[in-house]
Amino acid sequence: MLLLFIIYIAFISLGLPDAVLGSSWPIMKNDLNASLEFAGVISLIISAGTVLSSLYVTKAIHYFGIGKVVALSVLLTAIALFGFSMSNIAWALVFLAIPLGVGAGAVDAALNNFVALHYRAKHMNYLHSFWGVGATAGPLLMANYLALKDGWRDGYMTIAIVQFLLVILLFASLPLWKKFVISSVRSNETNTPLVTNASALKMKGVPLQLAVFFSYCSIEMSTGLWAASYLTTERNILPVDAAFWVAMYYLGITVGRFACGVIAEKVTEETLIRSGVVIILFGCILLALLFSDELAKIGLILIGLGCAPIFPNTIQMTPKRFGSSASQAIIGLSMATAYIGIMVVPPILGFTAEILTFASFPMILLLLAGIILLTTERLRRYHSTFLR
Repeated sequence: MLLLFIIYIAFISLGLPDAVLGSSWPIMKNDLNASLEFAGVISLIISAGTVLSSLYVTKAIHYFGIGKVVALSVLLTAIALFGFSMSNIAWALVFLAIPLGVGAGAVDAALNNFVALHYRAKHMNYLHSFWGVGATAGPLLMANYLALKDGWRDGYMTIAIVQFLLVILLFASLPLWKKFVISSVRSNETNTPLVTNASALKMKGVPLQLAVFFSYCSIEMSTGLWAASYLTTERNILPVDAAFWVAMYYLGITVGRFACGVIAEKVTEETLIRSGVVIILFGCILLALLFSDELAKIGLILIGLGCAPIFPNTIQMTPKRFGSSASQAIIGLSMATAYIGIMVVPPILGFTAEILTFASFPMILLLLAGIILLTTERLRRYHSTFLR
């Protein structure tokens, strides 16, 4: 249980910096003489680093072990965040975004696979709800500093210190990781050859899983990025109120994942995933209804609740569907595909909304949700065939 506790802390830490750039950038850009849109460049580089590390984490774990990979990856993020706090020019953030993305991607892919292999489904759902705790706490922490002169620097420094403390904890826990892995190998696993990304891509069902992650993360990020704009432009809701309902959307994800953890022992992962997709579809329909702003707000919360079970439970099902020897490669590919969706779809959606108005926003979300429903149902049927 001690190792699981450390993993939970690591996921809170993983979420801490995720939403901080957006909340601090309005002030940061003035201090660094940067444009408003330059934050998009930094975010893009972070995502690219995450894609890169997700693709190579399988080899890294094979040669160095998961404990060292996680500890060194968190060290990369800590150094990058410390660099953010000390930066005097905006372009320095572009270079620091590389280790920030690489470190975060490696931790994400490595820990997701480790929990999927060694722990029950409820722990996977709790794990991702703890990411939500970190993603919520980061902006709140930064908000406490922004009122002060150069407060954003102190905010980043505080988060960097938290990361450095976690690095110390992770290096101290290396014997725990080693002992756990050796024990697992002796009890129920055998030494198997490394499954490469190329080999994993050829496995039946893997392209379907990649489509799930691409579409799901496109919905999650696009909703978080554009929902407030949709509510203000199409519904004439005040920006402050719109921001509140976007926060409720994220709260829906976090609370939903805690709830999934509670019921995971009684409900199968596939049922949780299917229920989540149906809730998203219903939420998108409510969001599109032009005659009621209240229903639109409820729809936004439902989209968050529906998002809650899809990511963690699809990860949890990966070893069962494709085998434990291939799961790390497939989860790495899934993380990479997810971040490609995050990089590509939200800008396209914003461009489309500019041409067609934001009224198209819920329709695009509905289309992506339909793709998730189709691919998850095909994966479910494939899994049933695989088990026979």
